[in-house]
Amino acid sequence: MFNSGFSRFKRQLSQFSLIVGLGVFAGHGAAQSSVMPPPPEIGAKGYMLLDLTTGQTLAEFNSRERLDPASLTKLMTAYMAFAALESKQIRLDQQVPVSPYSWKAEGSRMFIEPNKPVTVEELLYGVIVQSGNDASRAIAELLAGDENNFATLMNQQAKRIGLTDTNFKNATGLPDPQHYTTARDLGVLAKRIINDFPEYYKKMYSTKEYTYNGIRQPNRNRLLWIDPSVDGMKTGHTESAGYCLVSSANRKLPNGVDRRLLSVVLGTTSDQARTQESLKLMNYGYQMFETVKLYSAKQAISTSEVYKGQAKDVKLGVNKDLLINVPRGMAKQLKATVEKKGTLIAPIAAGTELGTLKLTLNGETIGTVPLLALSTVDEAGIFGRMVDSAKLWFEE
Repeated sequence: MFNSGFSRFKRQLSQFSLIVGLGVFAGHGAAQSSVMPPPPEIGAKGYMLLDLTTGQTLAEFNSRERLDPASLTKLMTAYMAFAALESKQIRLDQQVPVSPYSWKAEGSRMFIEPNKPVTVEELLYGVIVQSGNDASRAIAELLAGDENNFATLMNQQAKRIGLTDTNFKNATGLPDPQHYTTARDLGVLAKRIINDFPEYYKKMYSTKEYTYNGIRQPNRNRLLWIDPSVDGMKTGHTESAGYCLVSSANRKLPNGVDRRLLSVVLGTTSDQARTQESLKLMNYGYQMFETVKLYSAKQAISTSEVYKGQAKDVKLGVNKDLLINVPRGMAKQLKATVEKKGTLIAPIAAGTELGTLKLTLNGETIGTVPLLALSTVDEAGIFGRMVDSAKLWFEE
């Protein structure tokens, strides 16, 4: 019975998985550019600051170094549970039995007990707010039978969503030599939680305290009290990992844009340090950059001639509003140059990549964006194709 359930969950998880990149810009443009303001000194083993609104990396240090994630592991534990909820494998109100293995978990706990069933929703709050190792183990046993099988599923899902330097050995983040990740991978994972499960993110990750079994525990993310724009995500700490924090904030800009930043800070020296360094990164991102809207979704940026089609040309644009961060005061120096593909011959499907928009600041390339066909161009009739074939022959 367990084997069939385990296999079914693996299939559903695979079907649910979607691939979402870190952004629309090629490479790490903003983070590596000499025209961008240098980030502040951050006392951490590794960090990364992402703008989820534009897709840009604003700052990074040792972002691909494999480090101990401690309880940041629970971001993946929660992701797995959210995926199972989405695929109807489990329900929020489902009662979960508590095994002795989960009950005896060392470290931070939500204080579940044997012979006292707990709901999936309560366990998720226990994982996210109270950082309960007991709650994490209970979810692992619910979804995969035991924690070892769950770690296998975690690693399979990590590969599906693009975590290239991550390996999980457990659901809690308790130290293990083969349990590691990077600031970059945690950024990918955190973004997936925010984008894939916005309702669960909004409901759970901003919760400041949670009471279970008569025990009230505060969320260890102090930024929830310091900065009202911060609405998540997760802390972590072990002796080997140091103090870690993944945090996210969303602020409405004067131009009406909702701008979300995501900070990953790993290996600081104290609870206070991880809070201060994360806030320092956030403030750098919001204060040193301004967000410029270059083009609207489906706006015609350029036009390309089409041969052998029912239309003589096709409009090129982007499928969502194109926003980019530039250093404050430099927006007027931003330039966009269209680079088109060669001769276009129908049929052409809407959404086909037909060119590139190169973005430069003070003459330095800071990003490239694919230009897409904004409409479909069907093939012309035989006479139209013959005429255009003759045109192409003479142009050669």
